[in-house]
Amino acid sequence: MELIKPSFGLIFWMLIGFGILFFILAKFAWPVITNGIASRNKKIQDQLDEAARVHAELENMNQKYEEMLADAKAERDAIVADARKVSEKLYEEAKLKANNEAQAIIDDAKQAIYYEKMKAITDVKNEIANFSIDIAQKVLKEELSDKERQEKLIEEWVDNCKLN
Repeated sequence: MELIKPSFGLIFWMLIGFGILFFILAKFAWPVITNGIASRNKKIQDQLDEAARVHAELENMNQKYEEMLADAKAERDAIVADARKVSEKLYEEAKLKANNEAQAIIDDAKQAIYYEKMKAITDVKNEIANFSIDIAQKVLKEELSDKERQEKLIEEWVDNCKLN
């Protein structure tokens, strides 16, 4: 039963031993432990502060990246719009130039056709005149081969010609 109920002397010496141990630990071990914990807390806090600073810097860089990306997209859109406008302008100019050239070619062709038509008409008139002269010559040769006929024909022409 002595193990379950310790004697007063045993409790006294246990308390003195515990007090000496507590004093030694409090004098020598406790400051080292608290300094180590404080140092560790400071190191952890410094790392947390550094992580927060890096995180803020990263957020700032991310925001700058987003702004730069938006600026680049806007610039790209402006360049594409300008290129589209220039392309449309060049297309319209080329279309106008092609229409003008086509109209000039058509006008030249119409003029050439007109000149060719006039030349053909003139050639036909000249041919008709030559045929008429040839026919008239043949008719006159036939009619004027006889002397009596010639005189009769001259009289008819003179009668038909009225002098004023």
